[in-house]
Amino acid sequence: MTDASPIQALGLPDLFRLDGKVAVLTGASSGLGERFAHVLSDAGAAVVLAARRVDRLEKLAADLPQAIAVGCDVAAPGDITALIAHATEAFDRIDIVVNNAGISRVLPALDDDIDDFRHEIEVDLVAPFDLARQAAGVMIEQEINGSIINIGSVLGHVGGGRLKAAGYAAAKGGVHNLTRELASQWARKNVRVNSIAPGWFETEMNADMFGTNGGMNYITGNTPMGRAGRQGELDGALLYLASDASTYTTGQVLFVDGGWTAI
Repeated sequence: MTDASPIQALGLPDLFRLDGKVAVLTGASSGLGERFAHVLSDAGAAVVLAARRVDRLEKLAADLPQAIAVGCDVAAPGDITALIAHATEAFDRIDIVVNNAGISRVLPALDDDIDDFRHEIEVDLVAPFDLARQAAGVMIEQEINGSIINIGSVLGHVGGGRLKAAGYAAAKGGVHNLTRELASQWARKNVRVNSIAPGWFETEMNADMFGTNGGMNYITGNTPMGRAGRQGELDGALLYLASDASTYTTGQVLFVDGGWTAI
C-alpha cells in the first residue's frame, strides 16, 4: 500500500471550503460582486449581500441557499453600521468580509472637481476602512479567525497612462497600504487582511472601455498575456484568501492581472 499523495493528505478540496462561515460582500448587485457571491455560496458560506440596488440583491439572494439582501450605500452615514447589525442578527457571526463596492471616474486631473474627488475617496477607501474595522471588532470579540479581503486594482500600484483616473488610483493605492497596516495591527488577533488587485475584467463599471476599439487596444496592448481576464479567473484568489488555505497569509496584495504590473 502506498502512502497518500500530498494533495490527498492535505484534503485539498476541503481546504478551500467555507462551510459554516458567514461572508459579508459589498457591491454584490452586479459585476465582480455578483460572481463573488456565487463563488462564496458554492463553497458553503452564508452570504450577506450588500449594495444600493436592493431589487437586484433580492433576486440574487433567491438563487443562493443561504443569503440575505441588505440595502447599503457604503458612503451614507450609518449604513455600514446597519450592515454589520443585519449580518450578526441574521447569522450571529462574521467570518469573511469582501470590500468590493467601488466607483471609478475617468477624466484629466486638471478638469476634476474636488468634491467629486472626495466622494470617490469616500466610497473607495474610507468605506472599506470603516467596514473592515467594524467587522474586525466583531471577529475579535467572538474570537473568530477572520479574513478581510479588500478589492484593489492594478491602478493602485501603477499609473494609468492614457487612462486618467486620479481619484481611483489614489483610493486603490490607499487600499493596498491600508491592507498592510490593518494586517499588521490585527495579525495577533487572528484577523487576516489581504487584497486582490484585478487587472482588466469586464464589468458594468468599465463597459465603456470594453465597448470601444481604443479601450480594447489599451487593455490588450498593455497586458503581457494580450487579453482581458475571463470570468472565473478571480475565483481561486478569492477562495484562497477567504478559506483556511491562507491561514498564514496576511498583509498581501495578490495581483491577478495577466502580467499588467510585471512590466
